[in-house]
Amino acid sequence: MVEEEVEVDVEINTTADKFFLFARRSQNVVTATRYIQGCDLLEGEWDKVGSIILWKLVFDGEPRVSKDRIETVDMEKNVIQWRVLEGPLKKEYKSFLKTVKVSPKQGGSGSVVKWNMKYERIDEKVAHPKRLLQFFVEVIKEVDRYLLSEE
Repeated sequence: MVEEEVEVDVEINTTADKFFLFARRSQNVVTATRYIQGCDLLEGEWDKVGSIILWKLVFDGEPRVSKDRIETVDMEKNVIQWRVLEGPLKKEYKSFLKTVKVSPKQGGSGSVVKWNMKYERIDEKVAHPKRLLQFFVEVIKEVDRYLLSEE
């Protein structure tokens, strides 16, 4: 199989810097959304490349875990990447890389969160992760609402 990707842009009302600062500290996200139940640092430091994080989340009403390694933290471009190391996704995908990039909205207030997933399916029977993409849209919207309520 070949590497494929899906992505979505989500317009939010929070500024790019505020959203990125919050999101890059993975442990913060737990307080802002019902979909993320926990986040444990297994190795390294919270927002440092090479660190390993165990996410505890609720996807389609089911508890799930994902053990991820932080691949990139780019403070200038507001980009974070996580590579999935273990969890249900590794049963269906040979590789799975999640990227979030937060940019100021052109010609207006707020910002745009681009969520991208690059993956290689184990075979063509495995579905593209469109439901997972929608899951992250909901997480982004909940974090945005949380951050706006904090102002």
